[in-house]
Amino acid sequence: MHDTILEMRSITKKYPGVTALKDVTLTVREGEIHAICGENGAGKSTLMKVLSGVEPAGSYEGQIVYRGREVAFSGINDSEAEGIVIIHQELALVPHLSIAENIFLGNEQARGGVISWHETNARAAELLERVGLSEKPVTPVGQLGVGKQQLVEIAKALSKNVSLLILDEPTAALNDDDSEHLLGLIRGLRDQGVTSIIISHKLGEITAVADSTTIIRDGSTIESIDMHVPDDQRRTLIPSLIKGMVGRDIDNLYPERDVEIGEEVLRIEDWHVDHPTQSGRVVVDGASLNVRAGEVVGIAGLMGAGRTELAMSVFGHSYGRDITGTAYVRGRAVRMTSVREAIRHGIAYVSEDRKQYGLNLIQDIRTNITAAALPKVTTGGWINGNEEIAVAERYRSSLNIKTPTVMSLVGKLSGGNQQKVVLSKWLFTEPDVLILDEPTRGVDVGAKFEIYTIINELAAAGKAIIVISSELPEVMGLSDRIYTLSAGRITGEVAAQDATQEHLMELMTMEKE
Repeated sequence: MHDTILEMRSITKKYPGVTALKDVTLTVREGEIHAICGENGAGKSTLMKVLSGVEPAGSYEGQIVYRGREVAFSGINDSEAEGIVIIHQELALVPHLSIAENIFLGNEQARGGVISWHETNARAAELLERVGLSEKPVTPVGQLGVGKQQLVEIAKALSKNVSLLILDEPTAALNDDDSEHLLGLIRGLRDQGVTSIIISHKLGEITAVADSTTIIRDGSTIESIDMHVPDDQRRTLIPSLIKGMVGRDIDNLYPERDVEIGEEVLRIEDWHVDHPTQSGRVVVDGASLNVRAGEVVGIAGLMGAGRTELAMSVFGHSYGRDITGTAYVRGRAVRMTSVREAIRHGIAYVSEDRKQYGLNLIQDIRTNITAAALPKVTTGGWINGNEEIAVAERYRSSLNIKTPTVMSLVGKLSGGNQQKVVLSKWLFTEPDVLILDEPTRGVDVGAKFEIYTIINELAAAGKAIIVISSELPEVMGLSDRIYTLSAGRITGEVAAQDATQEHLMELMTMEKE
């Protein structure tokens, strides 16, 4: 099962003004899990678009050899006919259709032009069992969480008799349990003879499942690494992967800083929040916390613990109903029942979902950066476009946003650069308190280091920082103090130097007495 199934030879892909891929070579063995890693913008997804026919033959230079035969795909239907199926990071499911309808969308189980719903649902049930999803085929996809939707996408791929499965950031939006289930499924598919190519930023996951890894940097192949080492040594490969991705050693992923903590800036006491649509369902239950100038405070909790709900409800009651409790800014009780009031009191919130809540993807960098503080670039009721450009250029330089111009559309930027635009937007409001919700989600290791450095610089400038993260090493590496949250309650407060993952997990799973 170790014959070569795929060779991509000297692939070069150019767009107007930029070369996305330069002489890239990739070799994948049959029956293996092959990881592709690299920074955002390195060319990973572009390479897979070339392979799957999203970028058709003739739009790139080089050869694709599949099962010993050179192929030239004009579109995605051609690649799927050969058993190559790609699952993009943005899932391609229709929420109002059932699971079965989504699985066979475009591949309907029809006879004589009439869809056989019995056959459709029966085959869907078989596929759901194969991917380990205990849902009825008639269930609308919109009722499923993102982890289960990812499994529906894999079931859809299996319905097409997939032999080479491409997964682009498959666990980026999943919690730990869903991620582990998905990785287990991919291992199981390997045992059934399905070859997989995984694009991922999560180096721990790559070392856990990959048989081989190819590193791409700046549109070029850097090296391919054989991951067949004893399980207890796999994580020792991470420094080599990082160096290959960023072109330098990162000895300490979390940059050190000199801590100078000042006076208390924000305190909330006895904070209660009910679910916005389910009356009586408490999502934040009597939470109290504080953060001081120059301090980074982490909030750790499992999915559903109420971390985002707490942050959004504090930020101008952006989430929830029947919100009670008291917020103090610099020792004075304040009213923050709208985002405008929260901004006026020096509070800023960077959402965990930058694409839905943080950015206008169809507008340029300039207008995104100034959107939360337009009065600062407005004279006599008119927006000063030159001033907007000057502000955006200042943040492009200080946060190292990689773009040729601030007039570029935000939707065209990599995830790390989009996150820097969101940070710029809220820094332009000149906040005293910055709440960062999953600030490095979907961001590569090089951009993570840059964001960590920005956080440290903001703390050194006297900002009070609250960081919410699903990654315990990140919470521990950035924070001076850590609060743990479980079922909407603060269950512990731990100094960073005393924190261990085991102790934090114990507090994060603490049940109500």
